[in-house]
Amino acid sequence: MYSTSIRRQFFARVRAGELVAEAACAVGVAPSVGRRWLRQCGGVLPSESRGEPEPAYRRLSIREREKILAGIERGESIRAIARALGRAPSTVKREIDTNLVGQHYSTQRRRSAGRRRSTPWRYSPHRAQLRAERKASRRTPARLAVDAELRQEVQNRLEQEHSPEQIARRLRQDFPDRPEMWVSHETIYQALYVQGRGALRRDLHTRLRTGRALRRPRRTGEERRGRIPGMVSISERPAEVADRAVPGHWEGDLIMGSTASNSAIGTLVERSTRYVMLLHLPDGHGADAVADAMVEAMSRLPDTLRRTLTWDQGGEMANHAQIAAAANLDIYFCDPHSPWQRGSNENTNGLLRQYFPKGTDLAIYQPDYLDHVAAKLNTRPRKTLDWKTPAEKLDHLLSNPPDPHGVALAG
Repeated sequence: MYSTSIRRQFFARVRAGELVAEAACAVGVAPSVGRRWLRQCGGVLPSESRGEPEPAYRRLSIREREKILAGIERGESIRAIARALGRAPSTVKREIDTNLVGQHYSTQRRRSAGRRRSTPWRYSPHRAQLRAERKASRRTPARLAVDAELRQEVQNRLEQEHSPEQIARRLRQDFPDRPEMWVSHETIYQALYVQGRGALRRDLHTRLRTGRALRRPRRTGEERRGRIPGMVSISERPAEVADRAVPGHWEGDLIMGSTASNSAIGTLVERSTRYVMLLHLPDGHGADAVADAMVEAMSRLPDTLRRTLTWDQGGEMANHAQIAAAANLDIYFCDPHSPWQRGSNENTNGLLRQYFPKGTDLAIYQPDYLDHVAAKLNTRPRKTLDWKTPAEKLDHLLSNPPDPHGVALAG
């Protein structure tokens, strides 16, 4: 049994971005132990103040099993133990019945609640935890490997270039009374990509939008950590940004050109009005080029429209401190792999692809054309703005500044 201090050090290292194996070796435990601790908390890291993993939603954790043993040793009833854990009595009874060594609970249940038992139960929380983990790790046959009808249905839809998520959703609609014909999109991806679970034809990966034969691994925490020194997380962004009532809060990103050209255009979207500005980057999209273009664009705005900027953790924002000082605004960074935290910008980038198709050299577009495209979007009625245009919405907010409570006054 490892101490709470060791577990706390392990989870602190994982939170800092270390791989599980690296963090485990650093605190002196086997990588398999570290992976087991992570499974015990359902893959969700506990807070910094706690060295023990939080219990998973369904499975009992080792901490809960230890509390069950403590309740048994105190002679508590099943219901009392369950109340202390916040679990159903049936869950606790099933756990004890399954892992009891020696006398079974059925011979004890006629005793009155709370009476100390003369024959203690022999229950080992650690043995029970290992047994549960072994049971959970047993590989079951892949759905698509054993169900020929479902496999054929999925393959037919992949041939039609439907995405795994589209297939999974439509199967539920097309076969509402046949749950055996339902499958998750992750199961389809695993059948295409995961070795040993490839129930689908391998050539079908070419029908996916990416066309990749292998899943592209995500960057490790070690690769992400320290890439942008001094960045401030979106979690520290002021609450007024979320309600979109106050103008001056921007979201930004790059839209990329062809791989050969390595070109890009910077996009800035004001959250309240969806007003768009485009950054001309003829000399590439390095940190210096992006900083110069952004400071120049922001300098054209009044102070009331320069409050915050939210960007992803791209290396082009390495000079964020200089940008913040020169443009007089606060810059916040999204969490990794969380494009929804810049939802307005992501949607706008999709609209811009009408004018800047993927796979083209974006360096050929001159500043006057970028201004023309931005004007097109800023004068286009938007459903989310009650069919007003971003330009009209911005003019209205500037003419009717927000009150001290952050709510725009009526015009």
